[in-house]
Amino acid sequence: MSFSPQSKVWVYQSNRAFTNDEVPAIQQKLNDFTTQWTAHGHQLKAEARVVHQFFIVFIVDETAAGVTGCSIDASVRVIKEIEQLYNVDLFDRFNIAYKINDKVIVTNKEDFETLVNIKTVGPKTIVFNNLVQTLEEFENKWEIPFENSWHSKVFAHLL
Repeated sequence: MSFSPQSKVWVYQSNRAFTNDEVPAIQQKLNDFTTQWTAHGHQLKAEARVVHQFFIVFIVDETAAGVTGCSIDASVRVIKEIEQLYNVDLFDRFNIAYKINDKVIVTNKEDFETLVNIKTVGPKTIVFNNLVQTLEEFENKWEIPFENSWHSKVFAHLL
């Protein structure tokens, strides 16, 4: 499916990696949801996918139909169901994801701060900016070097 660069994006980050068995089951649940996802009776042009075994990403192209509060609530319900089924936390915004040697690692804010302080995480370390809002931002500004991210402003005192 082809999406407009301005399509809306929501990124949910798990506090742990989904297992190889969990990923296809979660992906199937997301596929079942997006194929029937509507806003005021209009089918949304939408997709959701599991990325790097840690992230669930929703994409909605509003050129077909726009999302509404009710349709967003429906997606949140699916995320909460996944949390319950797989005993994960997908809403903790204080967890930070980064990459070391192409391996995604998720840690809490305090541990991340320590990693920056001891230089395990440096200016070139890839971090995940889950605040992206469009597909274009997701494709270009989701995985970015620490030095170019909002993280570097929060932890600037350690650099």
